[in-house]
Amino acid sequence: MRTDLVSDPGDANRPNEDFAGVGLPASGQGGCVIVLDGVTPPRDETGCLHSVPWFTARLGGALTELTVSGRDLTLPEILSRAIARTAEAHGDTCDLSHPRTPQATVALARWSAGAVEYLVLSDSALLLKAPDGTVTAVLDDRLAQLPRAARATDALVDAHLRNKEGGFFTAAADPAVAARAVTGTVPRDEVRALAALTDGATRWTEKFHEGDWPALFDVVEKEGARALVDRVRELETADSEKRAFLRRGKTHDDATVVYVEL
Repeated sequence: MRTDLVSDPGDANRPNEDFAGVGLPASGQGGCVIVLDGVTPPRDETGCLHSVPWFTARLGGALTELTVSGRDLTLPEILSRAIARTAEAHGDTCDLSHPRTPQATVALARWSAGAVEYLVLSDSALLLKAPDGTVTAVLDDRLAQLPRAARATDALVDAHLRNKEGGFFTAAADPAVAARAVTGTVPRDEVRALAALTDGATRWTEKFHEGDWPALFDVVEKEGARALVDRVRELETADSEKRAFLRRGKTHDDATVVYVEL
């Protein structure tokens, strides 16, 4: 197995809110990839004493341990338990019912000798490459499908869409959202390599339209994860004044790419 991991902060003066991990059980059977994209809160109160990086580190650590050791658990069960464990760590000090309590998107994959399992929640992405070169994108596109008018302000999103029916879901404090994730299983021999990415890296395809998912995978596979992030940074800088592509988005977002050859 070969891996390539890059996680680059969007702002050198702010902590990186992403989390990335690769786990290999001591038995040598299979492994896992975990990528989280912490949701940057608005400047208003979040009801929590803790930062987003604190949350993603806690949730990511729990996911890594459970995914590696809990081979009898499904990925939704693992996510549910990890969310519950993280909530317990600050439930006595923080208002976990606040819509902006620390939260994250999730891309999770686990493989064994016979299968590759996957789980995606919100707008991180998981790409699976078959032996014949076909690239399949596993996406949770509920946020992207929402009307732009409904997402006009943070207040509208928090009141009507965030972790609500008819909206979109993230890993926050409610273990039940694990059942909302996009999940599936494919035979191990149908996956030659995979890549997990936060939306700061998928901008190359989703925001700047430089190439489709197979083209993005090709960059990562042939040139490396660093090359994809560097390309995104160049595009962001070039668009920083005109905002033809970035519009109201951050100029630079945290960008994480994990590539694994099975």
